[in-house]
Amino acid sequence: MRAVAERAEARFADQPAGPDGTRAVLAWVAEEFGYRTAVACSMADAVLPHVVAQHLPWVDTLFLETGYHFAETIGTRDAVESSMELTIVDVMPRQSVAEQDAEHGKDLFARDPGLCCHLRKVEPLTRTLGEYEVWITGVRRDEGPTRAETPLVTWDEKNQLVKVNPLAGWTFDEVLAYADEHDVIVNPLVNDGYPSIGCAPCTRRVAPGEDPRAGRWAGVDKTECGLHT
Repeated sequence: MRAVAERAEARFADQPAGPDGTRAVLAWVAEEFGYRTAVACSMADAVLPHVVAQHLPWVDTLFLETGYHFAETIGTRDAVESSMELTIVDVMPRQSVAEQDAEHGKDLFARDPGLCCHLRKVEPLTRTLGEYEVWITGVRRDEGPTRAETPLVTWDEKNQLVKVNPLAGWTFDEVLAYADEHDVIVNPLVNDGYPSIGCAPCTRRVAPGEDPRAGRWAGVDKTECGLHT
């Protein structure tokens, strides 16, 4: 599997940014892996699952149900499930929020956001990805410095499977334009100053000119939840 990923990374390294490169890499995924594939979607929008569904309709689409989501995010998840050709799989932490509070104290996210993300995002996703050979993410290079070199295909050492980032070369504006052109659902928070949406207690609006992910874990030395590091 690692060799397959490495060959694909080299093959797609020179693909053009935008839809042409996206279609090429997703056609390869469908041919090479078929439904041994999972899509990870945060429900900021449904562009990624919509694009993937052109090649793999009804593919499993993983939603991290952290217990801390905005109501708008849950509403987006439900609307996507009822209107698109995909299969949503809710990825659940081992503990409810109440159980986590009982073991670690209330509002762990405020005291140790790294541990909270690990318990509610990283560990559940790692456990779930064991059922697949490839996972498709919506990571884009324009989201910030930590993502600027994101390849279309890579080997995910931590999860021991192939990781595909078909929207890596897209811009935020291109995502919104695609959603508008194809009538794809977008979380209403996106148009309310939240270009990057995480858990409600740890996400704020982004001011004009700020990095798109500046609203995530604002005020602490943290820029990634750990899913992509």
